[in-house]
Amino acid sequence: MSGFIERLEGLNKQDTKVRAVLRRSLAFDPGAYVPAYPYVEPFVKDEDKSWRREMLYLVAGLWATHWREGRSAAPMPIGKACAAFDSEKRKKMSQDDRRKTSSTEKRFITLLDADRDQLPDRLRQMIALLNGHTIDFDSLLKGLLNWNDDRKRTQNVWARDFYRNMNHEVEIKPNSKEEKTDEDLD
Repeated sequence: MSGFIERLEGLNKQDTKVRAVLRRSLAFDPGAYVPAYPYVEPFVKDEDKSWRREMLYLVAGLWATHWREGRSAAPMPIGKACAAFDSEKRKKMSQDDRRKTSSTEKRFITLLDADRDQLPDRLRQMIALLNGHTIDFDSLLKGLLNWNDDRKRTQNVWARDFYRNMNHEVEIKPNSKEEKTDEDLD
């Protein structure tokens, strides 16, 4: 756990009002809700980096919204949590519907494509969907701090986590003699 999330957890143990204030902060632009200042400002290192400040406030609010008493599951990166959620939904679908792009996948792609203005709302919606999964907020913060990278490294990492952890039940058959499976070679 990073110092930031650890500090929020510690403050929460002292006073559950912390979560209420941080949850309420999500109704405002990140960093604009004054009552949340005492909980987040100690971690704002460089006032010139408004992106870092905004992401600290956003993650604090998301953490407060997502927090549940007694969660014991290991925290998952957001891409993996989205894949787990998608897999649970697909189990309830017909075989034909499982082959189609799910609403979770569409939302996830929309999240990955979000610009700096769209990101807070899309992320709030996704975190709300994942209320049954334990999210790694340290990893989330780290990724968000690098969101505007020209090479989209965060988005690529999240996409890999999502697609590598999806349970696709599509059988891929070799197209030619060169594409034989291990079973074909035995």
